[in-house]
Amino acid sequence: MGVKLILLGTGAGPGVPAYYCDCVACQEARKNSRLARTRSGAVILTGKENILIDASPDLRFQLIKEGIKSLDSVFISHWHYDHFGGLGDLEFYVKLKRKKPLKLFLPPESVENFFGTYAFLEDVFEINSWCFGEKYFYEDVTLTPLPAIHGIQTAGFYLEGRSRIAYFTDTAGLSLEVMNQLRGLDMLICDATFYGENWYPNSHMSTLEAIRLGKEIKAKKIVLTHLAMHYSTPITVVSLKKELDEYPNVFLAEDGMTIKLDN
Repeated sequence: MGVKLILLGTGAGPGVPAYYCDCVACQEARKNSRLARTRSGAVILTGKENILIDASPDLRFQLIKEGIKSLDSVFISHWHYDHFGGLGDLEFYVKLKRKKPLKLFLPPESVENFFGTYAFLEDVFEINSWCFGEKYFYEDVTLTPLPAIHGIQTAGFYLEGRSRIAYFTDTAGLSLEVMNQLRGLDMLICDATFYGENWYPNSHMSTLEAIRLGKEIKAKKIVLTHLAMHYSTPITVVSLKKELDEYPNVFLAEDGMTIKLDN
């Protein structure tokens, strides 16, 4: 089967459509459910182990949609609700099927937050804190948390198999050290929250900023994710894809997109 990365969700915090929004992007997603976006997260499938990256509030729906029935490890990139709010969805999987605690890797500064928020899940997870730069070895793939720029302690994940892929859903650019480490990537999957003006330049990126970053590190492919679509200038998927036609190596992430790491 080979190692695969599935993008479970590719939206920002509100999702698309947002329940309160009637912008052109939300109208498009209501008419065509294929163009809807759940909150960001991904899963690595090695054939022997399944490693979840972030537990969005849409996690239950995402796992059902992709037919994923087991998990072996969970990494949380940072302690924002749209990235940890689905942890409770794993309670009954652990208690009724797995029957032993699930390894959960948290940002070191967020371990206390976990126990304050999810005290009732202490017996569900084996709590660990990930470390920047530490390599975590799985079947045919190595996962390394690297520093993102997002206001709070946040990781992007560097995946090394036959291909080199970086997954940074929430970041305002990258440090020079991280850029040098990722130079020549096969694929950069990158925060592109805003279309048009970037309302939060210290924690997120716009589509054009993400493209520039990908070009700067000479990534062979750039995949835009964590897309709000309604910020700051609403845009439809159809329109955005047309604009991206001028960038032959830039692609728009979609929920359920599968990326092979053994190419």
